[in-house]
Amino acid sequence: MCSSTCVEWADTEFYLVGTRGLRASLPPRSSAANASRRAAAIQTMGFVSSRSPHDPGRRALMLRLYLVGFLDLFGVSMVVPLLSRHIKLLGGSSTVAGLVGSVYGLLQLFSSTVIGSWSDVVGRRNTLLITLILSGFSYSLLGISGSIPLLILARIPTGIFKHTQSILKALLSDLIPEHERPQVMGRLSAASSVGFILGPVLSGYLVELDGGYYTASFMCSLIFLVNAGVAWRLPHKEWLYIPTKELHLTTEMNCETKCTTLWKEKIKNSTTDPAVTATNGVARHKTLNSVWSQCLSVGENIKVLIHSNLWDVFLVRFLMALASLLYYSNFVLAVEERFKVTPRLIGYLISYSGVIGVLSSFIAGPVTRLYNNKIILLLLHSSILTCCMMAMYSVATSIQVVVLCSTVLRFSTTIGRLCIIDMGLSQGGGQARGTLIGAGQSVTAVARILAPLLSGIVQEFSVCGPPRLGAALALLAIFLMTSMHSKLNKTTEAKVKLH
Repeated sequence: MCSSTCVEWADTEFYLVGTRGLRASLPPRSSAANASRRAAAIQTMGFVSSRSPHDPGRRALMLRLYLVGFLDLFGVSMVVPLLSRHIKLLGGSSTVAGLVGSVYGLLQLFSSTVIGSWSDVVGRRNTLLITLILSGFSYSLLGISGSIPLLILARIPTGIFKHTQSILKALLSDLIPEHERPQVMGRLSAASSVGFILGPVLSGYLVELDGGYYTASFMCSLIFLVNAGVAWRLPHKEWLYIPTKELHLTTEMNCETKCTTLWKEKIKNSTTDPAVTATNGVARHKTLNSVWSQCLSVGENIKVLIHSNLWDVFLVRFLMALASLLYYSNFVLAVEERFKVTPRLIGYLISYSGVIGVLSSFIAGPVTRLYNNKIILLLLHSSILTCCMMAMYSVATSIQVVVLCSTVLRFSTTIGRLCIIDMGLSQGGGQARGTLIGAGQSVTAVARILAPLLSGIVQEFSVCGPPRLGAALALLAIFLMTSMHSKLNKTTEAKVKLH
């Protein structure tokens, strides 16, 4: 059976995803001597840490990662709101501004999975460091862009390498046990959201100065370089490991339904891989010393993902992301036209929604514990809330109802986004977390590309068309999640009967 085979594979092969992403073949448990050799090898390779998960050093590292997330979106939000204005000052039209945004979105679509898989191979810290430096270089190019072609050229490195948030999520998922993941991911989201709220405030003051756009761009570049320095100082060798106990539990829970033919072949051939050498407590695979070997490993991770059984999770993520983007696509225009409110009041409403998003991220952990870590059930309920609030907003007759819908909707979408990330990581097991998170970002990028097009078409019929279409898509996702929840319950009941 796949379950027993996968458990045996978990005992003989581990992935040091957080440190180097390199595979290590350990001696089998066929004898007491081999068992002692396995324990020594695991300790040498850094898979088991003698320090407690609640150690102050671990908490300090988590705070540094939150700081990286805050600085990342703080710097980005200083430049992005000014980009369309700068394009028009250079003589570009709204179409050109849309083209620049499309170039960025398309590059993110294809690069998210590749960069995430690359972090599985070469290590999170190295990938994070490289992407921060190259992103900072890209924003400095934006600061000296005096023409449209140069501006588009400056956006290319950002579109390829601006994946700080994805790498941070993968890194945090390596450091924490599964039951803590929603709470920690929520704190990262909250810290990043605070940066995205404060950045436009500073850029609003800078844009009123002479050369304000260029000043904001260079400040953003400097922030990314400072962020790279923070990443450089991360104590990676001590903390980036996968707890052995967690790996066993994750593999045993998910292998029966998630192992594919490709995984089985990988399991059969795992004992034939070259040996591992250990240097300074860090495992290094003999064949992963060249760029070509790294590219092959990235391709293998993506190939495994394509043949996995995670497409239902990706479909749910796509539908909910598209529904949310449709709601926000014409929010300002629709509220102004339907309720005749001032732009200042709309700005206050958007800022209020951002604050609700931050608070929702902070309480993600307690909400998950309230559901006894039943992530798919929490995702189902949050999606039902999202669907209902979008439908209510589309027929609202007063601004007070809009405020209520915005409050509940921001809460439900924030919790739902964290749940879908956690569900993908849980069902994907403990392997190639960077690839999984990167693929999820690619799915969201597809929704970002389609949302403006669908919103424009639907608005030709009604200004309330986008949220109504979003409610319909959310309802479709709810039906899909109901089916997934039923299958999961049947699988659980079958396991109980077997035991």
